[in-house]
Amino acid sequence: MDVFDILTLIGGLSLFLFGMNIMGQALERRAGSKLRSLLGKLTTKPLAGLLTGLCVTAVIQSSSATTVMVVGFVNSGLMTLAQSINVIMGANIGTTVTAWILSLGQIEGDNLFVQLLKPTSFTPVLALLGIVLYMFCKGSKKRDTGVILLGFATLMFGMDTMSGAVSGLSEVPAFRELFIMFQNPILGVLAGAILTAIIQSSSGSVGILQALAVTGQVTYGAAIPIIMGQNIGTCITALLSAVGTTKNAKRAAIVHLSFNVIGTVVWLAVFSVVRAIFTPAILGDPAERFGIAVVHSVFNLLCVVLLFPMAKWLEKLVKKIVPDSEAPETVSELDDRLLNTPPIALERCRKVAEEMAMESARALKSGISSIWNYTEELAESVRELEERNDHYEDILSTYLLKLSMHQVSDADHAESAKILKVIGDAERISDHSVNLVESAEEIREKELKFSPEAIKELQIIGAAVEEIIDLSLAAFLHNDMLAAQKVEPLEEVIDSLKEQLRTNHILRLQQGNCSIEAGFVLSDILTNLERTSDHCSNIAGCVADAAANNMNLHESLRNVRVNADFAEMFEEYESKYSFAGLNNK
Repeated sequence: MDVFDILTLIGGLSLFLFGMNIMGQALERRAGSKLRSLLGKLTTKPLAGLLTGLCVTAVIQSSSATTVMVVGFVNSGLMTLAQSINVIMGANIGTTVTAWILSLGQIEGDNLFVQLLKPTSFTPVLALLGIVLYMFCKGSKKRDTGVILLGFATLMFGMDTMSGAVSGLSEVPAFRELFIMFQNPILGVLAGAILTAIIQSSSGSVGILQALAVTGQVTYGAAIPIIMGQNIGTCITALLSAVGTTKNAKRAAIVHLSFNVIGTVVWLAVFSVVRAIFTPAILGDPAERFGIAVVHSVFNLLCVVLLFPMAKWLEKLVKKIVPDSEAPETVSELDDRLLNTPPIALERCRKVAEEMAMESARALKSGISSIWNYTEELAESVRELEERNDHYEDILSTYLLKLSMHQVSDADHAESAKILKVIGDAERISDHSVNLVESAEEIREKELKFSPEAIKELQIIGAAVEEIIDLSLAAFLHNDMLAAQKVEPLEEVIDSLKEQLRTNHILRLQQGNCSIEAGFVLSDILTNLERTSDHCSNIAGCVADAAANNMNLHESLRNVRVNADFAEMFEEYESKYSFAGLNNK
């Protein structure tokens, strides 16, 4: 093996790791909605968590990425420590899929069907399809599919390049002696752990081992301890991601380490005893790609079989390793670790935005209530909600900006834009709620009085605003298009009520039934109620935009106004919230 073979080996390894990385990222983007669905079905049932971890890892081809995701979930309070244990166990099984894919390169036979199964036969076709989809298609889903195919082709080409480069090592005595040394179980485990920790991918290190197997010098006796060590080395990624997290998030990372260390120690001990007593002949046979894939899968399954019933014990163990502290911990609403999986990060943004929208609605209703039933506790609760919404808008805007720097699908990009628009309107609604509280405080401090007619009219417009906030909230939370369509006609009714109330106030002022000072406060209240309805209209418009794949809000609102149902709904709301029948003297 000369210097050119070494360079070829380095090039093949680089292509292999690069292909695996871009394929995994594209799979995450392409399967975004499915990932959200899978993770949304997490329950406290152990088997459900196990299957979730298995499926997610099989999709994104990385147990490290899944575990980092889990650490982020636990840190954000989305997942309990008990749930994370089962998901991590499932991730260890899911990561074995890669080794099976790579083992296809060893298929041999003269049969046409067998030949077609070989990667060297179908990889060029996949690469051609991939480059066509990537270069000539505009849709993000098609382009991501192209990247998946190109990534897979690059991965397999790198694998073949590595295998070709190391084939000459079969005649090198030093290489043969190296793998004889690795037959010492402890050294084999250390070698596997160190290599995997360096490249931070157990799937990648198994692929490298499969490539080296073509030399015929890697026996099963050496491969088994190396595979066991690879499971320990892959924990480094989760441990690094847990720095600066909550206690439970650190525990989740240590669960990953503890699970793999305990499984390795137990089954390594069993392996050593079996080898010492029975000396199986297969341990001296050269390992093959298919055999390495089998060993990898069987070992991970055995670890799960061993520790799955002991999940509660594992939870108690990590709680002793990372004990509770007396000081309360702050849970991060949005965790930067989730940015590596944009669909999941976006789903978390939506959950926080939904919480923000609901708090805005509560603040607005409390603000209206304070006009009639003012208490210091009510006023303080509105101000607290407004401060929390300011915080939500700040962290969401910053987080979505970070997310925009990652590759996201067109659908996720549109969802991100919708959330940004909605949180701006939700924050302004909470501001108007505080303004209503301040008006209520001014009424109280100056002992201002409204006429009975003015009070009735304010109650009517206040009820209309409460309904429009409920409609816009339902539209956003549940993508309720019927609720969204009702917002615009009600908003126009509120505009009309505002003008009627101002006109009526001027008449009462002329008749001496209301004071000028009370009129100023009344004007402030009406302005805040009317502007709140405008923001509700914006939120409903964003929902309609997203449903129509159109981010032009003004066009969506124009389309609503010319809708045949608009006039009917307008008349319905005009009749429901009418000042007719009130005695304005």
